[in-house]
Amino acid sequence: MQSIKPKTYKILFLFSLIFIGFVIFLSATFYWATAPRRLPTLTYKEVTHAMRGDIISRDDFRVATSKKLYKVTVDTRNIDPQKKELFVKLYSLYSGDDARKVLKTINSRFGSVVLSYSIDSKKAKYLKNLARKLFSLKVFISYEDPKTKDDFIHGMSVEESGEKRIYPAKDTLTPVVGYIRKIEKNRMTTITGVKGIEKYYEDKLAPIQDSILKGHRDIANTVILDRYSMYTKRMDGLNVYLNISLKLQKVIEKILDDKKKDLEAQEIIACVMDSKTGAILALATSNRYNPDFIRRVDYPSLNVSAIEYSYEPGSVMKPITFSLLLEANKVNPFDLVRIFGGKYRIGRKVIHDTHDFEWLSAEDVIVHSSNVGISQLAQKLDPIEFYKGLKDFGFSKKSGIDLPYEAKGAIPPLHKFESEIYKATIGYGYGLDANFMQVLKAYSVFNNNGRMVTPKIAKRISSDDGKYNLDDYMSQKQVIPVAVAKRMHKILIKTVLKGTGKAAIYDGLEIGGKTGTAHIAGGGGYTNKYNSSFFGFANDKTSRYTIGVLVRDPEKRYHYYASQTAVPTFREIVDKLVEEGFLKPSLSNQ
Repeated sequence: MQSIKPKTYKILFLFSLIFIGFVIFLSATFYWATAPRRLPTLTYKEVTHAMRGDIISRDDFRVATSKKLYKVTVDTRNIDPQKKELFVKLYSLYSGDDARKVLKTINSRFGSVVLSYSIDSKKAKYLKNLARKLFSLKVFISYEDPKTKDDFIHGMSVEESGEKRIYPAKDTLTPVVGYIRKIEKNRMTTITGVKGIEKYYEDKLAPIQDSILKGHRDIANTVILDRYSMYTKRMDGLNVYLNISLKLQKVIEKILDDKKKDLEAQEIIACVMDSKTGAILALATSNRYNPDFIRRVDYPSLNVSAIEYSYEPGSVMKPITFSLLLEANKVNPFDLVRIFGGKYRIGRKVIHDTHDFEWLSAEDVIVHSSNVGISQLAQKLDPIEFYKGLKDFGFSKKSGIDLPYEAKGAIPPLHKFESEIYKATIGYGYGLDANFMQVLKAYSVFNNNGRMVTPKIAKRISSDDGKYNLDDYMSQKQVIPVAVAKRMHKILIKTVLKGTGKAAIYDGLEIGGKTGTAHIAGGGGYTNKYNSSFFGFANDKTSRYTIGVLVRDPEKRYHYYASQTAVPTFREIVDKLVEEGFLKPSLSNQ
């Protein structure tokens, strides 16, 4: 048998190698043609979060506003090791962060790391542009996830992490403006109102709709706008515009600060309200705080005492009692009332006056603030007239002011008004609880032809696109007849000119009002502490303002009477109203 030549073996071996190589090539081609492709994701979603609305004063100062917070994240697995130094240098240049700290952060973890949480809007814009440049410089490279086998390039992202509430006016208009609390949700810092305007108008101030841009992306992670992309418009929260003038508010707060120090008072509250509309021009207190930095010592000042503190009003209730008598035709202003030298007994209780008059006309009972006189006059009201009258003036009901957590106060049940002593004490302001705003609202009746307005801090609600949603003032209620209101108006003017309110006189303006000095209840009885108040009005030919002042617990010896505390404060507020152009004196007014 002829043997196979060695050359033939070589040829057969060569063809075998070619065949095996061809089979491997076909197998590889088939595998890569049928295997799922591990490509970087081609879609991108960009969310721009809506912002909370601003609170803006009458004179266009932003009392509360918000700024966005941004965080910068980078996936270190996508940074080309050969270009890490370039990344650190460029990022530090754009962000202002220390390069050594940035490098340390990057080297601390193999994966996604946060470089900064405190990037402002301007830097965030620059850093977003930098992220695109880094892609074009090929600083970022693809990385295959060992678990999913997917390739990805996350690179550097600049994302909103929430918003920060800012109060540029610091403690001015607190606690009325209120404060917020932070809520962490879906890695975002959101805020919600807790007190004051921030709380009451939460549903208006809160962000409405985030902006979402979704679609295919290019290599720089920029969404390509085409028919497949989706976009929703960002809608920020509405702005709340106030009736309150920040300048006037600030000067009144300064008055209260000085008076609190001088009188050694626990707190002084004051309010200026338009008698015809209920618009509040200023609502101030001596006890304030900075909403940006609330300390433990500020906790007692977080509440709006003008609506959350109830007290026995004292003699400021006498004009209200007297107006009910006039409405019921049960008194003539010129009737004579026996005062008995300022001491009068009802049952076992002896009622005292600070004056020793023997007789006063009925209207002078108000002018000279006689407890004895009003105690006797109050007996003429039947229980239903008295009880319903106080209800009509708004007592034991919320005033309707646009602030949360208002205390309603309380008046005795109807059957108590059958008691002579209850009639007497309620007639001069003891035995019932009211808050400051309820009394102020009641006094607007005497300066508005018998109609009662609803106090309003906010003037309008609006969006940035200029579409205004004006808040209509609530309908005014006729509490007492016009003739009765006009008579009470004159009596309150006389009280200032000839009675307990003389320190409020201002030439060229129409000033009226009533003082009140009442013991503070405590320990099952009455303490030797007092609340002093003055409620009234200041008018010129065109403007009419209801003004109230409450001095809580003045400790300076012999300076607790309202004529020495609240009335001078009232007068200083009127001075500022004139200086700021809200009132224009005219000699013909007196």
